[in-house]
Amino acid sequence: MPEMRLNALHPSPGSHPKHKRVGRGSGSGTGKTCGRGHKGQRSRSGGYHKVGFEGGQMPLQRRLPKIGFRSRKRGETAELRLHELNKLDQDIIDIDVLKAANLVPASAKRVKLIVSGTLGKAVVLKGIAVSKGAKSAVEAVGGRIQPVSDEANS
Repeated sequence: MPEMRLNALHPSPGSHPKHKRVGRGSGSGTGKTCGRGHKGQRSRSGGYHKVGFEGGQMPLQRRLPKIGFRSRKRGETAELRLHELNKLDQDIIDIDVLKAANLVPASAKRVKLIVSGTLGKAVVLKGIAVSKGAKSAVEAVGGRIQPVSDEANS
């Protein structure tokens, strides 16, 4: 294989098209007005508006209704399924125990227990919100729920 020399390097064909030379006479195809047409805002130098500007008409992004909602609390609240409590060895379960077991993310400030699967042992839930179905499932196996204290909410 021949050695490569800097003076032999060149770009691939077609990767660098020749730039359009405007304003070089009528025979060039882009003389006089340089391809900008005759009058109007886009023909002038410096005459251009921001994206979405429609000449003063109410722009499309403002005519359409706003849709959706992204809650700022979404990242703070974690969801816990009933069958996931079977993985824990502890009888008293709070948010710190769940974080240590990697059942909820470390950023979670609130946890809610929902019905999914079955619970095989009696547990005491401290400071964890529960759905109606989850509450009845926990109490059915002999567990109990201690409500969230006022200090945890503030």
